[in-house]
Amino acid sequence: MSRPAFPTSLATPHGEIQFPAFLPDATQGVVRAVDASDLETAGLQAVVMNTFHLMQKPGSSTLEALGGLHAFSGWRGPILTDSGGFQAYSVIRENPKLGSLTENGLAFRREAGGRKYQLTPEKTIQLQLAYGADILVTLDDVTHVDDPPDVQARAVQRTIAWAKRCRAEFDKLVDQKGLEGAARPRLFGVVQGGRDPSLRRQCAEALLEIGFDGYGYGGWPLDEDGALLEDVLALLRDLIPPEFPLHGLGIGHPENIARGWALGYQTFDSALPTRDARRGRLYTFTEAAGTGGKWFRTLYMQDEKHIRAAGPLSEFCDCPACTRYSAGFLHHLFKIDDHLFPRLATLHNLRFMTLLEDRLRQDA
Repeated sequence: MSRPAFPTSLATPHGEIQFPAFLPDATQGVVRAVDASDLETAGLQAVVMNTFHLMQKPGSSTLEALGGLHAFSGWRGPILTDSGGFQAYSVIRENPKLGSLTENGLAFRREAGGRKYQLTPEKTIQLQLAYGADILVTLDDVTHVDDPPDVQARAVQRTIAWAKRCRAEFDKLVDQKGLEGAARPRLFGVVQGGRDPSLRRQCAEALLEIGFDGYGYGGWPLDEDGALLEDVLALLRDLIPPEFPLHGLGIGHPENIARGWALGYQTFDSALPTRDARRGRLYTFTEAAGTGGKWFRTLYMQDEKHIRAAGPLSEFCDCPACTRYSAGFLHHLFKIDDHLFPRLATLHNLRFMTLLEDRLRQDA
């Protein structure tokens, strides 16, 4: 069966994103251990930054004074900003005393007695536009995949209501700022509903009626065993017309990205590849091309077998770690906890992800 005519790219104010695209999490304005030029070297197209964290550190007034996220971070490519809803929800879920969720949005503190923050649908759009984001994400009511049906249904209703308010605020501010044509940022809606097909359909149809430039899979994408919720992901792709790009929030494992692309998703973001890199878990291809069979493996740099490994981490990688250094040297850096290790390891895993993008395009 032939692949449907899904979009192949997305134009943004800071450049075009070719699909598929993995967006590493530059949560607080930086991908840990690397700088903007390192990201360019690895071939990254875009990054994700987070409104929840940025509104606290360095703070919105500081970001505005420093010229917005691009000037602040030195990154010249597209930036997708998460609304911050998931992080605020996580704080409240972990400790209800630190915040509350109402029909108007989220109110939270990071710690007892700390400053109180408000995150409404209007506020998150105002912040994301002020930061200079290329792709904005609407505020949604996040649920755990196994939350009971009444919680899921209430979250869908809130998500739809908030999406309408986000859309209205976005349109108003874009018009006021005169952002037209190539200068106009994109707005993505997020579909909630847990595992319930009827709720997913209800949310998707309502968001389609409101109208967005793209859509995201909302909620945790893995089941209790850590397996990708392929049936729910596939359902959402069926519900969203193929001309709209779909973003897999929180999907970052290489196998899950390959599967998500096969299901019809175009973009993905996660902290997993860079976090794995810093912890000594490095991805390598086992074959020169393709993603069939057992096409990749994970090297664990603490393993003693790497002590005298004279070859590179991967013969199929052209990152700085593989073209200049041996696996034995990387093992040494990891064991002595040298600051060079997280940079080289992160560059390697990020380059793996961009090479994976190339392979998936070729396989399509």
